[in-house]
Amino acid sequence: MLALILTILLFGFCRNGAAYAATDLVVIANPGSGIEHLSRDEAIALYMGRSKKLSSGIAAQPIDQSSKTPVRASFYSELINKELAEVNSYWARLKFSGQSTPPRQVDTTAEVLQIVSSNNGAIGYIPRSAVDKRVKIVLDLAAPK
Repeated sequence: MLALILTILLFGFCRNGAAYAATDLVVIANPGSGIEHLSRDEAIALYMGRSKKLSSGIAAQPIDQSSKTPVRASFYSELINKELAEVNSYWARLKFSGQSTPPRQVDTTAEVLQIVSSNNGAIGYIPRSAVDKRVKIVLDLAAPK
């Protein structure tokens, strides 16, 4: 019985044990984006294809991290409380119906920083520890919902 309980606990921790806790993630934007803050609802609209512009009127270019990274799973878990399989299914339906296309995916946090820092309309999510002076934090996922 004890072995069963330990197995269940271990499986639960492995399943939810992404390398980055959601509280470590922030949404970043280019300082020239014209936005100072992004609400959770705005971030959801941008990352789920419901909005195409930042609140400043600039065309939005949300940057997503690759499904291969634990950062992406943590981001969607915190932002919309969904597993990656659900997010991928959502985007498959939208793509198939021609309604929208998913955000551009990149493989590394460094790529997110490079794209966001060189494009006024780009937003991305990265671990707080990776933020540098080229970008600004517009949404802290650790903030109360």
